Amino acid sequence: MASTISKLHNISSFAIDSDFILNRYSVNLLDSSMTLTKRVFDVISASLFLLLIASWLFPIIAIMIRIESKGPIFYKQLRHGQNNIPFYCLKFRSMKYNPAGHFKQACKGDPRITKVGKFLRKTSLDELPQLINVVLGEMTIVGPRPHAVVMNKEFSEKIENFMYRHMVKPGITGLAQAKGFRGEINDKFDMNARLRYDLFYIKNWSLAFDFKIIFLTIYSIIFENDNAY
Repeated sequence: MASTISKLHNISSFAIDSDFILNRYSVNLLDSSMTLTKRVFDVISASLFLLLIASWLFPIIAIMIRIESKGPIFYKQLRHGQNNIPFYCLKFRSMKYNPAGHFKQACKGDPRITKVGKFLRKTSLDELPQLINVVLGEMTIVGPRPHAVVMNKEFSEKIENFMYRHMVKPGITGLAQAKGFRGEINDKFDMNARLRYDLFYIKNWSLAFDFKIIFLTIYSIIFENDNAY
């Protein structure tokens, strides 16, 4: 893992870049009481959901996945967290099980996606296991979405300051996703737009902003989910 991280550009200096801290980093995120409030909100919200809803919803989803296709219920993928520390991001498996398969983004009409997986991805239910990552402290409910390590390597070489988005914990949802940037990343412009939203979020973070993003995400899932496949 360390060798993977060391190959990415600008990682050794991004965490101590004074210009970024002074001009792009939210004052609230430098306030220990505010970050503690965000963490308390994350733990309470995630724990309540896991106890009250996931306790019966997860077994139902697991049975649906197992009935349709063989393989594990959960899919875990190595992604970068805060300060580029790698962690395994959890999801419900939505594709046909292929232990020898290599990373490839899901695309529209992707034959690897199962029927149950299509429903899970369309409704974003496949992301719910990441609440476990939240409780473990690897993720937050709202923050820049984590990308696969290979994607970070690719785009960090093409887009300046790309890795600055890892100054904070990755989220289950983020401002970019709430604004409709979900699903497949088609080109550099698409990723650049997501990065701008991520940096805007980091600069302007507040708990009220998190609540707004959660509301916009729910609205997007219900009414504007064309990019979810």
